[in-house]
Amino acid sequence: MFHNDQVVEGNSRSGWVAQGRPVSNREGRGTLLAVLRVVVPWLCGGRAAGPAAPHLCPRPSVPARHAAAGAPVLQQGAGPGAAPAPALPQRPQACAGEGPGSQRGGLGLGPSLPCHPFLSVSILLPFQKLLQLGGTVPGSLTEKEEVQFTTVLCSKIQQDPDLLTYILEGKIVSRKKASREPSALPREAASVKDKEHPHSKAPDRASCGTRALTTQLPAETQEPDGGPGEGSLITSLIGLCKSKKSRVALKAQENLLLLVSVASPAAATCLVQSSPCCPAIVEHLCRLYRSVPTFLDPADIATLEGISWRLPSAPSDEASFPGKEALAAFLGWFDYCDHLVTEAHPVVADALAKAVAEKLFMEILQPQLLHVSEQSVLTSTALLTAILRQLRPAALLREAVAFLLGPDQQAAAPEDSPRTLCSHLIGHCDHLSDEISVATLRLFEELLQKPHEQIIRSLILCNLEGRPYVARGSPEPESYEDTLDLEEDPYFTDGFLDSGFQPSTKPPPAPATNSDGRTAVTEIVNSFLCLVPEEAKTSAFLEETGYDTYVHDAYGLFQECSSRVAPWGWPQSLTPLDPHEPERPFFEGHFLQMLFDRMSRILEQPYSLNLQVTSVLSRLALFPHPHIHEYLLDPYINLAPGCRSLFSVLVRVIGDLMQRIQRVPQFPGKLLLVRKQLMGQVPGEQLDHQTLLQGVVVLEEFCKELAAIAFVKFPPHGPHVHLSPPSEGHV
Repeated sequence: MFHNDQVVEGNSRSGWVAQGRPVSNREGRGTLLAVLRVVVPWLCGGRAAGPAAPHLCPRPSVPARHAAAGAPVLQQGAGPGAAPAPALPQRPQACAGEGPGSQRGGLGLGPSLPCHPFLSVSILLPFQKLLQLGGTVPGSLTEKEEVQFTTVLCSKIQQDPDLLTYILEGKIVSRKKASREPSALPREAASVKDKEHPHSKAPDRASCGTRALTTQLPAETQEPDGGPGEGSLITSLIGLCKSKKSRVALKAQENLLLLVSVASPAAATCLVQSSPCCPAIVEHLCRLYRSVPTFLDPADIATLEGISWRLPSAPSDEASFPGKEALAAFLGWFDYCDHLVTEAHPVVADALAKAVAEKLFMEILQPQLLHVSEQSVLTSTALLTAILRQLRPAALLREAVAFLLGPDQQAAAPEDSPRTLCSHLIGHCDHLSDEISVATLRLFEELLQKPHEQIIRSLILCNLEGRPYVARGSPEPESYEDTLDLEEDPYFTDGFLDSGFQPSTKPPPAPATNSDGRTAVTEIVNSFLCLVPEEAKTSAFLEETGYDTYVHDAYGLFQECSSRVAPWGWPQSLTPLDPHEPERPFFEGHFLQMLFDRMSRILEQPYSLNLQVTSVLSRLALFPHPHIHEYLLDPYINLAPGCRSLFSVLVRVIGDLMQRIQRVPQFPGKLLLVRKQLMGQVPGEQLDHQTLLQGVVVLEEFCKELAAIAFVKFPPHGPHVHLSPPSEGHV
């Protein structure tokens, strides 16, 4: 390595501080470049200390020491920024093809590194000073050498995690201490130190190298540009990750990923507690988030799916929009944080996930989600949805769920006021702004696809425990005549008995039940397929709009959902009812209440909003929990007084529909035209009652989708048979 006498003799004090003039920052960067260009090849070609290791030999003369160590030497009289020139040949055991200018080029480094003696205090201090200068100036000419230097250190730490503690000791060399150090160490000071330590005639491998680099790096350049934090390996890597050179940034990110994946718990704890690792990573994430414009369209945000930190997408002319570069940069860095949490040691992963939750979720996103500005709410909701779409590791998902839903999993009461962020978000689903409602419903749909049990438990299951929606004190109905016929429902029949519109087919007179008390799937499928009257159906006039298309789609979604919830240990059968248990008030919860209210207004809501409401309800119906299946998909449950289910809400919507269509002339023809417009078969044109007609189309498709979901959840011949869907309208 470098030795003090070498620098003192070859580069006098006047060479580094000319006539008392401090070396400029520009000259300091040149010095850094010169140092790195000789340090990195030397490290790459270094071997484990042997008999000729300098720290084991008596203190020889300067040329003899360099000949034994094989260290590169700066030219005599070289000034700041001078190009390095090794005075001696490279070590014969150096790795072939390594170092600047080699065929491997760029960022390739040799595998061999010195062992523990190389990490003595006298070598660590100059390394730390090099790290303090690294990554502080964007677009620096030394970026390539800096990332090579950090690659060497990270590789060695990965091999021996115990070394991380020593590398991170850079914060011990504080700026105040560095500023008090003289810019050059005179011979007198060196001789005084030798007298104080008479037994240190054979110093460790680079005892004087520390003073050498301390001498070479002037006081001004020992402080990174701006920022109160100490320069270290972490800050150097973070700075290099921001490089405009894609290869440098990618290599720095890989080095940081290598660093956080150390296997030692002690090293991971040191990385969390003794370095700015997590705060620096999250600070950059928050800075990128703040750079995203607040006027982005949610549709534009949704187009940037699959952003990867390894291959960040460049804006294209075809799909470019204002703010796309900033959005892609944020999503790319978040994907990198997501990957860091996935690959990091659990100690580091938990700390990084908590930092993301505290700084990004709590301090930035939550105020925007609760803001009075509709644009702020809309953009932040769409960005949070994009974040959830990319979020994968369990530690980060746990923090996101705690942020959105809170710790409370108890059943809610109707009179409860919004106390948590989740309550406010549910309120946004029924916002006066349809755009905010659609964006928030997409957020919940994305949340329901995450593998975390608390999500479905907090939103749905906590209110369905014990089946309080089923009437107590009366036996389960044994025949269809004991239940309420659809035609006997005043909401269903009032006002259209003389209009010529009748339900397509009356459900079978006696629904069959399975041994576990569950209504047979054939009865459920028929009930949903026959719910919409024939006069309000249009799919039969068009191809590829039948029930069978929903069966195939629902089968794939159900298999995915079942594999996701399999570790949660849900029961396979319904909880038995105690006939002697008194009835207790049932409240479906704020989330289902909002969805049912939205569903009851399907005939008067915009088409995009109806699609999103039915999409969320379909996601809920896919969950293989017996209580969810019974409450959302069983038309024949004996509801407790004052309760409603999804099927009862649909029945009342049909009753409202039959009253409305009497006031629409040529209703069947207009309905078919609207369906063709929605499918893009005919040019779009504004029609009277268009919102109503679009709502009828969505209603018909939603009933077919629910029938398909019920069919794939409990097929008639067992859960593992090949599904061949029945003909539409009958099972």
